[in-house]
Amino acid sequence: MAHMQVELPAWRSLLFVPIVRDKFVSSAHTRGADGIILDLEDSVPEVAKERARGLVPAAAREVGKSGADVLVRINRPWHQAFRDIEASVGPGVMALMCPKVESPEHLRVIAELLDALEAARGLPIGSTRLVALIETADAYFRTREIAKATPRLVALSLGAEDFALSVGMEPIAETLQAPKQSVIIAARAAGILPLGFMGTVADFKDTEAFRDVVRRSRKFGFVAASCIHPSAVPVLNEEYGVSPHAAAQARRMIAAYDDAIQRGIGAVTFEGKMIDVPVVERAKAMLALAERFAVRHSSRRGPDTMRSSK
Repeated sequence: MAHMQVELPAWRSLLFVPIVRDKFVSSAHTRGADGIILDLEDSVPEVAKERARGLVPAAAREVGKSGADVLVRINRPWHQAFRDIEASVGPGVMALMCPKVESPEHLRVIAELLDALEAARGLPIGSTRLVALIETADAYFRTREIAKATPRLVALSLGAEDFALSVGMEPIAETLQAPKQSVIIAARAAGILPLGFMGTVADFKDTEAFRDVVRRSRKFGFVAASCIHPSAVPVLNEEYGVSPHAAAQARRMIAAYDDAIQRGIGAVTFEGKMIDVPVVERAKAMLALAERFAVRHSSRRGPDTMRSSK
């Protein structure tokens, strides 16, 4: 695994779907989310865990049939996690979401099990990626090491509610800002995706309030987030996506900068503002992201709400 280079997924929105709710599973592919998270954890009662595992292969095919990436959120206790992983590894599942990750060793154990399962099932080694959730005070102090634990890891997130409970604080924007920024920085340092948004959104029906939160979160460095209600998907896609206006502006900026450099001009202005190398590099990164979203959009089949990637 050490030599494997994993391409980061093109995600803006990840929609949680309780795997034991047939109605939600059957409609998930119409929601326009970049990824669907089949949940084996919180939304599945203890008595239904074993039945839920048996549903993974068929549910993965169902929710992924319009082109969304399929993830499975596994359980934390090892005796359940091992069974979840064995039930989930297959060609239809792109990644496992791992709750309450405590250490880099935690992820390396899972990665070692994945090596064996992929080899046994004829899958390319490394094809199953990982997403880690930091949800305890103890794990928080190992965030940087967790973020670099394995090449399989493509994204990192702070589980706000569980983390706040562990710390003994209220899960509000003010208290969560510093730990969420730490997770963003750790993810960026490791070259993986920081998932989430600043603060919490209790009322998902207030679309404009949610939009404001996501717009602010992008400024902090978040690139995508998970959600539990389909109404949040188009907001995440638009606010974490790249609008045609932003892409056009980025192209003009890069062209203006390149032209000035070729003419030997040291101070470069663009639309009334001074621009330098970091600003131009951000514009180039935005265009690269827009291209990845465009590729995802063109490969999808069926309903889609991703206007921002056109």
